[in-house]
Amino acid sequence: MTIPIRKDEDEEIFSFISNEFHDELPRPSPPKKSVQELFSLTGKVAVITGASRGIGLAIAEQFSQAGASLALIDYLDCSKQQLDLMNDDNLVKSYQCDVSKSDQVESTISKIEQDFGTIDIFVANAGIVWKTGNIIDETNDNYKGYDQLMGVNLNGVYYCARFVGRIFRKHGKGSLIITSSMSAHISNVPMNLTPYNVTKAAVKHLAKSLAIEWAGFARINSVSPGYSDTGLNDHLSRSFRGKMWSLIPLGREAQPFEIATAYVYLASDAASYVTGTDILVDGGYTAI
Repeated sequence: MTIPIRKDEDEEIFSFISNEFHDELPRPSPPKKSVQELFSLTGKVAVITGASRGIGLAIAEQFSQAGASLALIDYLDCSKQQLDLMNDDNLVKSYQCDVSKSDQVESTISKIEQDFGTIDIFVANAGIVWKTGNIIDETNDNYKGYDQLMGVNLNGVYYCARFVGRIFRKHGKGSLIITSSMSAHISNVPMNLTPYNVTKAAVKHLAKSLAIEWAGFARINSVSPGYSDTGLNDHLSRSFRGKMWSLIPLGREAQPFEIATAYVYLASDAASYVTGTDILVDGGYTAI
């Protein structure tokens, strides 16, 4: 059944869109730049959660190479990574924070704003994996692992978005990039990862929804990595990982730097017209 929309209702909807996002249409386009200028992050302040290793560290390395100043957030100590990434052209600081705790996220983001003056780019990357199998197994009876997973992978991203979004709104600009997963698109095998899949689907849609709500002052996107050689799968046997490789058209896991390039693009002016989208970097896994 199709419910007709009256003309006045239709006009009200479009009036909301215009008033919510735009002062005047069309909005101004950015100036044309060279490719090198478009992908440069020089002069920008970037925050990365889960920055101590894996994809987060690879993002930090590439952002640094592109000229950004960095605030590294992790549950673990990032002081060594901070020293490794420092150079004469950018400022790098590290902060310990449990992103599943809203008060810690709020105080950490506030401290970063004080230290750097602003935040231009925020990568909500911190996440943990599900290792306890089927949800009906006895190993999952106490819900501890489930609550922890939701706390980091979903609530943590929500808290980060909420507090950095206020800074973006204040300055009228910003780029939020959320790490989702190919697990947001499919039920991946051969592992039982249902709770993990749910968290990644949720943050993928969080990015899409915020892209609409924040269209007037920020770009919001997500990246969905496939199986990656970050150390998180080292507990799996080689024969089991072999099954994974056989399901990937490119026949291997991604190296972290191959994932990180998508973040450089989304953070840069090269993606000035990109918001509300998700970039899959999965070696073709979800194409099957």
